[in-house]
Amino acid sequence: MAELDINESSLPYNLDAEQIVLGSILVDPELLTKVNDTLTPEHFHIKMHNSIYAVMQKLFVSGEDLNIVTVTENCIRQSVFDSQESARTYLFKLSELSVEKSSIESYAEILDEKFLMRQLIVASKDIYDKAYSGTEEPTSMLDYAEKRIYDIRNEKEIKGLLHIGPTLRQTLKDLAYLAEHPEEANKKGMSSGFPSLDRVIYGLNPSDLILIAARPGMGKTSFAMNIAVNAARMNRNKKVAVFSLEMSREQLVSRMLASEGRVSSSALKTGMIESSQWRGLTEAAEMLNIIELYVDDTPSITIGEMKAKLRRLGGLGLVVIDYLQLMSTGRRDGNRVNEVSEITRNLKILAKELNVPVITLSQLSRGPESRENKRPMLSDLRESGSIEQDADIVLFLYRDAYYTKAEDNLDSCECIVAKNRHGEVATVNLRWDGQFTRFSDVEQRYGN
Repeated sequence: MAELDINESSLPYNLDAEQIVLGSILVDPELLTKVNDTLTPEHFHIKMHNSIYAVMQKLFVSGEDLNIVTVTENCIRQSVFDSQESARTYLFKLSELSVEKSSIESYAEILDEKFLMRQLIVASKDIYDKAYSGTEEPTSMLDYAEKRIYDIRNEKEIKGLLHIGPTLRQTLKDLAYLAEHPEEANKKGMSSGFPSLDRVIYGLNPSDLILIAARPGMGKTSFAMNIAVNAARMNRNKKVAVFSLEMSREQLVSRMLASEGRVSSSALKTGMIESSQWRGLTEAAEMLNIIELYVDDTPSITIGEMKAKLRRLGGLGLVVIDYLQLMSTGRRDGNRVNEVSEITRNLKILAKELNVPVITLSQLSRGPESRENKRPMLSDLRESGSIEQDADIVLFLYRDAYYTKAEDNLDSCECIVAKNRHGEVATVNLRWDGQFTRFSDVEQRYGN
């Protein structure tokens, strides 16, 4: 294996900027507050500078005086310098390089840029060495490479721990607004297009992983596509991405046309469309054409591949995945339960990183078929692993007529909110129109 050799001393850094920032803080300790959110000790490439800045931060946080004397003493205790004389000499030299308050942030920016370049170089070396070793599957390597780069970007955007104060103030501000505008209480998340459901789960909230599960034939794909179209239509400034691992893009579009144009699926398949139906079909096509709805039908797609496509898309508002059990991690260890658990865990991370709701469909085990009451339960989640744990909201679709074949309730459907991190569990009544593969809202009914 040919490893990529990188000499530590050859990595990019700026000696003058490092010295100027440290010297300026020694002269005016209050300048540390201007750069503390941007710079960490690791931003200083010279090991001695790294240690000096760490000492400064420690003194600042502990409330002790920060000056040449205290920094010298602490540097000696931590063996940063060989002697007190060498410490005093070097720190005095730094203090002579100080700049005005208005300039220190520009030098901090230089250090931040150099640090970013060093991180990219080191990450690139790791990716090169790992790929060259040939021990990883190509898809796993793509996930690893993307994660290394994303971690660098994420670290740059989120600088460590933050005090709860700003978040607390924003929360109180939001509460005050809701108190004055109670009609906005149910509009926090993106609307699903089903008001009764939105009242229970408070809309489709950013960073939520929402699971829609049902036995085959209950209409879970139709329900998810109804939500996707509703969300795109009602939130024109947000993009909705649909990953279909089971159906082709053409099949999904046909379903959407049937649902929105009130034309039967069979008519679209055979072309037997009546003249009176063309207007609704045309209007549906025009609406679907202008909304920000994107479909990807790549089979066995991995979360890493999804993430890369979603980042390139930008302006994202909602992700819909059909369906969970067809996804792949790119690994071949043979343990499907562990693989599904890893997928759901990474989907939750995806929702949090992109700060959008992620809806994923899931199959159920045959458990309901063997019970007198065939309504699904959380224990029916197929290959459950961590599905129930990772999901913020779990929705089950149940149509009694599917089993009883009763003619009087063919259009009745229950959306069972079996898990809800934002509130109580409930049952929401929906109306199912199988001819158009379309769900609609009816009066809400609560129950366990």
